[in-house]
Amino acid sequence: MSEQTSTAAKVGNVVVWILQIALAVQFFLNGYALFTDQFVAKFDDIGFGQWFRYLTGVLEIATAVGLLIPRVCGLAALVLAGIMAGAALTEMVLVTNGGIDDATMPLVFMVWALVIAVYRREQILGALSLVKRK
Repeated sequence: MSEQTSTAAKVGNVVVWILQIALAVQFFLNGYALFTDQFVAKFDDIGFGQWFRYLTGVLEIATAVGLLIPRVCGLAALVLAGIMAGAALTEMVLVTNGGIDDATMPLVFMVWALVIAVYRREQILGALSLVKRK
């Protein structure tokens, strides 16, 4: 590996860590907010019950923490992308007066998480290979 490639890889790694930290903070706060009364009406509108609000909050906080752990950050980003795909679909289909405008933020977060997952694909493959061995 040349020195220029090595420097580019280091800069790329720093940029992705900054993205991961920012996304982790966002989803820690989002997950925490789901435990307040702020989202009760929205989850009533979705129709799955309030247990789903708590489950979503736990998953968002867990993926936020996972984004900060080097060994699992890629998997956490992949799981978060799935959660956001579900959130976007829910906004477009199940929420009264929902639509593509309401799905914009979940879609942005989904793409953000996918960018991290693609960059961290070696960690994802490494974690999957550990599971295969057992």
